[in-house]
Amino acid sequence: MFGTYQQSKVRIEIAATAEQIGQSLTQLENLRRWMKPQQIYGVTMGNLKTPLTVGQSFKSAVGLSSSIKLEFGHIDHQVELIAPNGIRFLLSGGIDGFHEWQWGDGWVQSRIEGISLLPLNLAQTAGLIRLRQHLEATD
Repeated sequence: MFGTYQQSKVRIEIAATAEQIGQSLTQLENLRRWMKPQQIYGVTMGNLKTPLTVGQSFKSAVGLSSSIKLEFGHIDHQVELIAPNGIRFLLSGGIDGFHEWQWGDGWVQSRIEGISLLPLNLAQTAGLIRLRQHLEATD
């Protein structure tokens, strides 16, 4: 893997319950809604309406359509751990590392570590902003 080792941890306040945040992070249908412009595809096991399970994987990429994706932005996600208030994905492809989420009533924390050509902290911050906007719009 080419790139630089990077790590970032960001915690923000969100006007949402732990349950709402958890559903946005553990159900593919909800992930698809707020992760745009990243697109989710290649889901193994289950379907979009069921919660993610340990071992399940999916791919995401930045692109204008499912057929036009920026290859360096292609990321494989595999669920390594699910807890009542947390989920951890092993990442490969555009990022070799992990992305860990923890949450509670009114807050969410994202921790990402890995090797990538992509600026992880910028993408992480943009993702947290999109998650906040999604949760505020669903109130």
